[in-house]
Amino acid sequence: MKKRLTLVMVVQCLAFIFILSSFADSSIPKKKQTALGKYITAETAYAEYSKTPDTIHIMDVRTPCEYAFVGHATMAVNIPLYFQKPGLTDKNKPIMPANENFVARVEAKFKKTDMLFVMCRSGGRSAACINKLAKAGFTNIYNIIDGFEGDKDDKGYRTVNGWKNSGAPWTYKLDPALVYRP
Repeated sequence: MKKRLTLVMVVQCLAFIFILSSFADSSIPKKKQTALGKYITAETAYAEYSKTPDTIHIMDVRTPCEYAFVGHATMAVNIPLYFQKPGLTDKNKPIMPANENFVARVEAKFKKTDMLFVMCRSGGRSAACINKLAKAGFTNIYNIIDGFEGDKDDKGYRTVNGWKNSGAPWTYKLDPALVYRP
């Protein structure tokens, strides 16, 4: 009888967890949502990092060219999810092959329990990265939902929020300890 009651309670708890996880935060655009459901703005990410820089890590998953030529957070480790190749696809999009070593490179740099704040340009690629890392066992990763450049304004320019627009420190200077090296 006790075993059956325990089994019923476990099934009910699992069903409850599943139902709760299916209610995604509707204020976060779908492409920026993650399996872990942890989100932070660039402004808040920098404020939190400033309080405990030894326990929070900032990771930038944009291409090495974006990291170098658009700028990056001064403390951000660059581990790209994709690389950019010359040319365009038939849909006029950049050719972006996946970094096959992405998870392995992150595992080599960080512990699965480390607190990571992950950014890309505007929050979509970082969500994809977090989902890959969650499958690999990482548990404490936040998506910087407005990314490095931020969201677009009504004229299509990336001037709304984002690391670069928030007053957080950024640079073009490359630190060999932070730059991705194949």
